[in-house]
Amino acid sequence: MKHGASKPGAAPRGAKPDTRLGLTDLARLRDALKADAERREAERLAAEAAARRADEEANVFRASVGQVSALRDRNRVVPPPLHPAPIPVQSRLNDEAVLQASLSDEFDVESMLETDDTLSFRRPGIGLDVVRKLRRGEWVPQDQIDLHGLRRDEAREALAEFLRRAVRRGVRCVRVIHGKGHGSPGKEPVLKGKVRSWLVQKEEVLAFVQARPTQGGAGAVMVLLRQPYA
Repeated sequence: MKHGASKPGAAPRGAKPDTRLGLTDLARLRDALKADAERREAERLAAEAAARRADEEANVFRASVGQVSALRDRNRVVPPPLHPAPIPVQSRLNDEAVLQASLSDEFDVESMLETDDTLSFRRPGIGLDVVRKLRRGEWVPQDQIDLHGLRRDEAREALAEFLRRAVRRGVRCVRVIHGKGHGSPGKEPVLKGKVRSWLVQKEEVLAFVQARPTQGGAGAVMVLLRQPYA
């Protein structure tokens, strides 16, 4: 082969490459364009159908409701604002004054009422059988208050409030825990004597006895209360 001669089947030197699409490529392009056009047409038809349905539903609603006119403002009733219930401040102050005045630390129990060694008490008119039943545990305590850790004034007010609420609720028997005084200065049961004095001063207290060992023993008293209607 002479130098510079072209190889068999090769494009002539200097000739441009053939960029024309074959028949197969043209067919594929035509099908793709047709499918895209059909898709857009289907989307347009679906949107038009949805719009028609919305208009039809709106027309049905308007036809069923009929002609509507706006309400006149002059016929509107504005409800008054709700106010919180008034706080019975004066009643609460009166109750507190009665509570503080009704329980005195200077009340002498020993000179006015008889108590026995087990710290029991019964108001005049209450039979001995009531005290015996209370001591035997036949009266079941329905509520209790623990005065441990309270100062004298705090314990007095807490006990008075507790008794007042118990009577209002119709509670008949309660337990008052005053402690045995082990944590008091000098190991003296300070609240024990005070609780006895306070209970005697309350008219709603009919009787009380020292609690049984299983219910607190010397550190608590079982109290029988007067019923509200009694």
